[in-house]
Amino acid sequence: MWMDELFGVKKPIIALLHLRALPGDPLFGKEDSMESVLATAREELQLLQDGGVDGILIANEFSLPYEKKVSPVTIAAMGYIVGALKQDIRVPFGVNIVSNPLATIDLAAATGANFVRSTFTGAYMGESGLVDTNIAEVLRRKKALGLDDLKLLFKVNPESDAYLAERPIEKITKSMIFHCFPDALCVSGASAGTETDSSLIDRVKSVAGTTPVLCNTGCTAENIQDKLSFSDGACVGTAFKTDGKFSNTVDGARVKDFMQRVFEYRASL
Repeated sequence: MWMDELFGVKKPIIALLHLRALPGDPLFGKEDSMESVLATAREELQLLQDGGVDGILIANEFSLPYEKKVSPVTIAAMGYIVGALKQDIRVPFGVNIVSNPLATIDLAAATGANFVRSTFTGAYMGESGLVDTNIAEVLRRKKALGLDDLKLLFKVNPESDAYLAERPIEKITKSMIFHCFPDALCVSGASAGTETDSSLIDRVKSVAGTTPVLCNTGCTAENIQDKLSFSDGACVGTAFKTDGKFSNTVDGARVKDFMQRVFEYRASL
């Protein structure tokens, strides 16, 4: 499995490095600056890596509400921050411009990311309105940029939103694999930080074949061993933060406690 080779472990934990609000974002305050965003990101990166995570996914998670077509300033800001952090990154890393798959691919090309995660397929709706993805355009951009080694992590079910036409998760999974060539599949709960139903992971895993399946939301120190028994790894963000709250910053002690339970689980394999 390619994940074993890239991350060097079985069932890797990919930590979400949630960038604070960027210039132009509604949550970017008068007292904020690119320097303050970078300083927080660097501190959190250090805590996550020292805690033992296997990978880092850098995302503009606080660019709420997310844009359907990302502003150029957001792409520029993320490129600046990722470039500034690269000298400190010690594990494989990925990038994600939320809700903008094509811009995510471009950012990966500019920063040398190993992988990306996004909602690459489907038509769905939510508070931002209607979204119609274009996986054909994304894969052709990836090809044109020569990103043959870039791994694409597809969200099987979009967080917080719903497909316009509901289909069984097994049918969606098989169609994704046949038509769109995902490198891994991410199964989510109802929103960021919401626990993913283990039975849903199991249903995706049952038809995914050799494609890795990740638990995408809601992993905690208390449930991670159970989630890993169903999946090939996990993306973790909120659980690493102070008091387990999305709006807070990373707590190093929580990272170490979480990863200790992962190490114990791996030792039992």
